[in-house]
Amino acid sequence: MAQRTLVVYPTKDAVAQAGAQRLLLAIADMLDERLDGGKTRNRIDVALTGGSDTIKALEYMASNPLTNTIDWTRVHLWWADERFVAADDDDRNALQARRMLLDRLVAEGRLPESNIHEMAADTRNAADIAAADDTTTDALLDEAARAYERELVRELGVVPVMDIAVMGMGPDGHYASLFPGHAEVSVTDRLVVGVNHSPKMPPLRLSMTAPLLAQTRRMWFLTAGAGKADALAHVFATRNDPAWPSSFADATDELVWFTTPDAAAQL
Repeated sequence: MAQRTLVVYPTKDAVAQAGAQRLLLAIADMLDERLDGGKTRNRIDVALTGGSDTIKALEYMASNPLTNTIDWTRVHLWWADERFVAADDDDRNALQARRMLLDRLVAEGRLPESNIHEMAADTRNAADIAAADDTTTDALLDEAARAYERELVRELGVVPVMDIAVMGMGPDGHYASLFPGHAEVSVTDRLVVGVNHSPKMPPLRLSMTAPLLAQTRRMWFLTAGAGKADALAHVFATRNDPAWPSSFADATDELVWFTTPDAAAQL
């Protein structure tokens, strides 16, 4: 269990800039540390998510000179959660990340497409989606979640470990797609779960589970704005409270919240 650390920046924009800089430096340092003749795995694995703060950080990474110094062939990118919508839907976390940074790296021949591990998209047509009941939808989400589990295990072993996870938190305290009032935050026997009837649109999602995310070596939250103040205060006051899912967040080495004064006002 990592100690929670709070780092306060003056503005939301500064949080995103700092997140971008820190992520690039951490990737570079970890890649250098692992050039040790094969004694450890010669790659790093990073979990991303959606949210305005994370996407803004990716935008800053695209224009940061450090991006051009990274050996992206040794970096694998995963998603802590994803919206289960069509692959070309603007709500897709992966699509937003591709537009901001990843597609350029692939086009330049620097990042292999096989290093981008997207969660499944919804391939149904509109009529099939409209006709589906909860039983059918839950089964579809479960199979998509199990497919991502199989990919995680194939790539990283039976106990997959992310080196870094860059997270966001909603005003309701959710992280990834683990929401208050939903059972998924308490699931302990799965790596990935499907989420139906999400209180935040779109309603269908996939999410890494809290135990999988807690195996991450470094977990960083980019959480800015007054709207997050109540949630941040509750999360720092307790652990593993289903009413505030981000209180389940953990890491093995480092757990840091990068935030703004208004978000930290109740601490």
